[in-house]
Amino acid sequence: MNICASPLAELPPASGFAAAGRRRQRVLAVGVIGPGRVGSALLEQLRAAQPRLLRDSALELKLCGVVASKRMWLDCDDTELNGRHGGAQIWRPNDLDAFAGHVRGSDGRHALLIDCSANDEVAARYPRWLAAGLHVVTPNKLAGSGPLSRWQAIRAACAGGARFRYEATVCAGLPVVQTLRDLLDTGDDLLAVDGMFSGTLAWLCNRHDGRQPFSALVREAHALGYTEPDPRDDLSGLDVARKLVILAREAGRALSLEDVDLQSLVPPALAALPLDDCMRRLDELDAPMAAKLAEARAEGGVLRHVAQLDRHGRASVRLLVLPASHAFAHTRLTDNIVQFSTRRYCDNPLIVQGPGAGPEVTAAGVFTDLLRIAESLEARA
Repeated sequence: MNICASPLAELPPASGFAAAGRRRQRVLAVGVIGPGRVGSALLEQLRAAQPRLLRDSALELKLCGVVASKRMWLDCDDTELNGRHGGAQIWRPNDLDAFAGHVRGSDGRHALLIDCSANDEVAARYPRWLAAGLHVVTPNKLAGSGPLSRWQAIRAACAGGARFRYEATVCAGLPVVQTLRDLLDTGDDLLAVDGMFSGTLAWLCNRHDGRQPFSALVREAHALGYTEPDPRDDLSGLDVARKLVILAREAGRALSLEDVDLQSLVPPALAALPLDDCMRRLDELDAPMAAKLAEARAEGGVLRHVAQLDRHGRASVRLLVLPASHAFAHTRLTDNIVQFSTRRYCDNPLIVQGPGAGPEVTAAGVFTDLLRIAESLEARA
């Protein structure tokens, strides 16, 4: 989606839909923050689903606005403001609080904010928005894995009835958080979590067979767009640690990032370099990774990048040698996989596996959260 064009202009007005019989309609006002790759994919999915949801479920999704990094589009912009900017776009300067107030409105309607940014400043506003009655859905990991005090404030703010959902923070569109929630809500006890939470690292481990240096694989993944712009963001394992913290907190564990034994694949000498210098010296990864591969082969196993939360609450993220019979040894390409060991699923753990990256599947995970919230809403006149 081209952000240079008004996102709202591409959506049909709510009044343009056919009436959904005499059923009482539920109207959900929606505001989207961050129209990047995931946000744009989500806007496309919302637009495509609007007529079907109104027809089949009497649910009207009313997109009230979109916020980018420096500007926002609203459905009530005044012509005078537009004229001062040449009339090319219908937009206002970015103001998150004003945007939230606009989406909430003053008519007692159901309202929901979707944060598709990766911005800590936005995540810091969640407790205030939830306390004001706005539902919040996000793939932004900074709320669920950030300061424990903020996470506790978010949970406390939900006591007033607003809903906070974040399925897409872990493994994109895979039902990982909801699966854990369902286990706990039905009285099961979580014993341990093991997971491969990085599609990038899964791809690198699957391809690292000794036929070419590990650094060459990193460069290939970077060229293909599998890594972050700075591959160290993937190789450090920090993003994986955030996902493990989110699941631990969902299970009631007061875990913070500082509590995770995080073993980065990036040597300290490379971690401190500017990006261009680091890319030139990636071959410094080759010897330690070749040694790890040799260790795995000597043991008849495979290398996998694994996050673990054990029975004693100890959390770790590291490169492991796993036996060839292990479930994680048979993942494909960029698969994510999560294994829940619980009181019920102790002898044969419960596994969720599938594509865990990409804007389309991540947006679908966000959309699913929106629909779960919408299901609980009562119709209002």
